[in-house]
Amino acid sequence: MSDFPFHISIEKMNYSVPYEYVGNYVDVKVTKRTVTVYYKMNQICTHDRLYGRINQYSTNESHMPENHQKFQWNKDRFMKWAASIGDNTSILVSKLFDRYKVEEQAYKGCMSLLKLSDKYGKTRLENACQLALDHISQPGYKNIKMILQSNQDLKDKNDNVQSECDMHAFVRGKDYYGGKNNG
Repeated sequence: MSDFPFHISIEKMNYSVPYEYVGNYVDVKVTKRTVTVYYKMNQICTHDRLYGRINQYSTNESHMPENHQKFQWNKDRFMKWAASIGDNTSILVSKLFDRYKVEEQAYKGCMSLLKLSDKYGKTRLENACQLALDHISQPGYKNIKMILQSNQDLKDKNDNVQSECDMHAFVRGKDYYGGKNNG
């Protein structure tokens, strides 16, 4: 099953079919050059066959439901959403896109990451992204989720406040409190 509901997976590659056929059984003819999809003996679409790296997508925009066509996701849209949260979130989302040769492969991870702001808020997500970028070489959704679930983004901030307090603390010895020297 592919990440997009109007795709079918053939030999670990994903090909779109018209969305009105979602949930129906289809027949597929695969040649060296093409993948042809049939419903009840009628051809419904054809794609050039994909080769190489697994999990590539061949998507015909007309196969998408109308609401997907209007609000189609793309890198720019994810980057704008990330920028509305903060600089560290933008950097992390950009790094997620850099990991994939095919842009669409980053969508699921970006969506999951950015949706964490619904549960934890923008400030906490931004802080978690900063923490991950500072300490993890290739941070992703699971890292950020774990940081947020364990409140590490809050602990780091509290540690900094405590350190600042310690730098300005006044230490008074026993003489100040009237302590007696037993020696």
